[in-house]
Amino acid sequence: MKKTAHIISHTHWDREWYLSFEQHRYYFLKLMNELLDQFQAEGNAFQSFHLDGQTVLLEDYFAVHPEKREAVKQLIENKKLHIGPWYVLQDAFLTSSEANVRNLQIGLHDAKDYGHVSKLGYFPDTFGIYGQAPQLLKQAGIDTAAFGRGVKPTGFNNMVSDSPNFESPFSEMIWKAPDGSEVLGILFANWYSNGNEIPVDEAEAKIFWDRKLQDAEKYASTNQLLFMNGCDHQPLQKTIPKAIETATRLYPGYSFKHSSFADYTEALKANLPDELQVIEGELRNQRTDGWSTLVNTASSRIYLKQWNNHCQTLMEKIAEPLATFGYLAGGKYPREYLRFMWKSLMKNHPHDSICGCSVDEVHREMVTRFETVLQMGKVFVREHGAELAGKIDTSNTPKGAVPLVVLNTTGWDKNDVVEKTVDLEKVYFSEMHFEQIPAYLQEKAMPAYRLVDQDGKSINCFVEEPMIEFDYDLPSDKFRQPFFAKRAKLSFFAEGIPAFGYKSFYLIPQEQFAEEIQEHTADKAMEMENEYVHVLFHDDGTYNLTDKATGKTLNHLGIYEDTGDVGNEYMFKEAKGQRITTKNVPAVFRLVKRTSLRTELEFTHTLTIPASADNQLAMERNSLIWHKDRQAGRSCDTKKIILRTTAILEKGMKGPAFKLTMDNQATDHRLRVLFPTKMETDTHRADSIFEIVTRPNIPEQEWENPSFCHHLQRFASIADEKKGFTVVTDGLQEYEILPEDGTIAITVLRSVAELGDWGYFPTPEAQCLGTQTAEWQVFIHEKDVIASKAYVDAYQYKVPLQVIQTSAHKGELPAEHRFVKWESEGLAWTSMKLAEDCDDIMIRWFNPSPESGNLKASIGTDFAAYKSTILEERSNESSNHYNAAGHEIITIGFQKGERL
Repeated sequence: MKKTAHIISHTHWDREWYLSFEQHRYYFLKLMNELLDQFQAEGNAFQSFHLDGQTVLLEDYFAVHPEKREAVKQLIENKKLHIGPWYVLQDAFLTSSEANVRNLQIGLHDAKDYGHVSKLGYFPDTFGIYGQAPQLLKQAGIDTAAFGRGVKPTGFNNMVSDSPNFESPFSEMIWKAPDGSEVLGILFANWYSNGNEIPVDEAEAKIFWDRKLQDAEKYASTNQLLFMNGCDHQPLQKTIPKAIETATRLYPGYSFKHSSFADYTEALKANLPDELQVIEGELRNQRTDGWSTLVNTASSRIYLKQWNNHCQTLMEKIAEPLATFGYLAGGKYPREYLRFMWKSLMKNHPHDSICGCSVDEVHREMVTRFETVLQMGKVFVREHGAELAGKIDTSNTPKGAVPLVVLNTTGWDKNDVVEKTVDLEKVYFSEMHFEQIPAYLQEKAMPAYRLVDQDGKSINCFVEEPMIEFDYDLPSDKFRQPFFAKRAKLSFFAEGIPAFGYKSFYLIPQEQFAEEIQEHTADKAMEMENEYVHVLFHDDGTYNLTDKATGKTLNHLGIYEDTGDVGNEYMFKEAKGQRITTKNVPAVFRLVKRTSLRTELEFTHTLTIPASADNQLAMERNSLIWHKDRQAGRSCDTKKIILRTTAILEKGMKGPAFKLTMDNQATDHRLRVLFPTKMETDTHRADSIFEIVTRPNIPEQEWENPSFCHHLQRFASIADEKKGFTVVTDGLQEYEILPEDGTIAITVLRSVAELGDWGYFPTPEAQCLGTQTAEWQVFIHEKDVIASKAYVDAYQYKVPLQVIQTSAHKGELPAEHRFVKWESEGLAWTSMKLAEDCDDIMIRWFNPSPESGNLKASIGTDFAAYKSTILEERSNESSNHYNAAGHEIITIGFQKGERL
């Protein structure tokens, strides 16, 4: 039987990378215009073009050429131009679970308007892929994935090396998720450019095909050979029909076909052998030498990861659930605006963008996009929160009191210390001449206040000294209304705020005022304590953390470590020279606050470190010496860096939280915070995409890189038979386990100065000079992070309660309410929203355990529940009670009306 060479014309189009977005778009417009001309000129001779699996490229094109929309749509309908299924080609590990789902949902939604979508899980250049990808793809009706990284060893220029330890002997394999879902995996064993620039000339074609056919056959399990005719920002090869004619004449034993992925995978599946290697879980190039895994993109330009985490949290955990509450209260769900916000955010999610491995111009533009999303999210939450509060019955507000609604938009009951700046009195410009208002408010005596809940129970609270500030209202029925307000910061412990719900509180003026008590006792200046933990600080800023329930303690946590870095935006390479730590370096302590609600302690280190790498690094960069082979060390010149750490322990917190502020004036270095747990264990756990994944502490035998860093989403955790320890981060996504003493090392800063791929692209802003911050929280717990359910507190870190000041008014909603009721035996909630194409409410969980768990969920009596997919497609299972299999991602839809 003849072997078939499937030639797929494509371009891998990074929207921004070594050029800015607009510069890359200029060349993309040229490509698209030439492609349209090519289809028109060649007719049926030019069969197919694959548009890189991302629909955002069409938006980029139509923004300049809206007149070409119908011509492009016709090509898509005729299955000549292949698009989707993603909106963008995201980095899989550095974008959240829900962002990965929204990327697929929005890509498929947009593809509907064009008439056809490529049903292929396309990951051509993704820097590793999460283990649950097969389950997501299967739920989306996609049974095949194509990827360029993660399985076989790859070296420079992504060529496959010979090794007896391949995870799969073929470029085709079965890829299996933790829940057992399987897809056909296709590895671009010779990269997605193995059919690039095919010669027309017979002599050149003979040399080309003799090598290329042999390379493809080396890894193919069938007689169907894949040749990818394109590469990064590759111009269109217009001579493909003639090149195929040449190849057909030269190799009569082969059939050469200008193909598509749909045609190729159909032929491939018809010829697959009975047995293929099964690859399970994450694709992270574990079986390589470790020098090309690109994992250190997780710590390149950390400020981007922090921005992204804030925006994702705002979208997933606050804005979407709040909009759903509003819908359940009789309002409209702003689907299109939320989708627009997601699209705006996801334009920062391509792998060369969110990974921080592009030129400086790209990342400056990204910050502007993040700021835009944050602006949209803030006004969205403010307006929708006020609208919801306006429907809550606060008519029982005591005279002169200020009603407050505390909203919990997460899937778990929440206890938190909250702070809210409250307007105690407002005077509008329409009521008094604006020049007189500040003095009037300043002279007016301020009463004392007490806080009660809707049942009249007194709540301990603190009201700070008031300020007089200008502000304005934007009414829906009249011109803006300026005013001055006497406002004060209120803080209190909001206890038992129901999941997917709210409670009402009332700030009532009183005759007596209870002063906030500052407990500046000398013997406790280096200690923090609440109902859960005790923290004892040492002179060098490290601390002992004790779980009060079990008495278990971990000692000397929180050491800072600085090393030289002569790598690049993709990979860390430690410079020759000394590692510098804060161990035994005295810190200067200052007790900032100690109240019944909050203890805040600040300590400062002054570290003297090398100012940069030595002069050899500049030569190595200019000579394009690969990071692995660099020999540069650290400079003899030094800089002082100030590390100012604020430790906070509030009532109700399961562990202390920390904020590091540093003025980074050194270059070419990495700073980490170390937590030596002394635990002896072979594995640890980390939060990943719809999974709390188990990873080994020691790499495979092929691994040569001294560094064994990993990605995390929210936390990394280690446990032995006696106790567990978890570090939760706010946008810090790189960690390493140091197996000799069970240390969790979290990267808080990495300073480099070049992009680091196919040439020398200086990126001085990647040095991250100036003020940088990092935040994290630590927990000590019994058992591991899953068995102890410590993940619940970890997932709620940095998801604040929303406190809304409202007026006294009647409303349809009670003073306290829970919109959704649910119970489970250990499932983790991830999202709540309305469906993309209907008004069904979609709530998603995943099971972090290999054991099955029950889920019971309901929304009153007016909604019927059914099991759905991630694409919000209804299954035949209609019930309020479900069994979630081990590691299953489960979505429940709720339809209003009669029971299904």
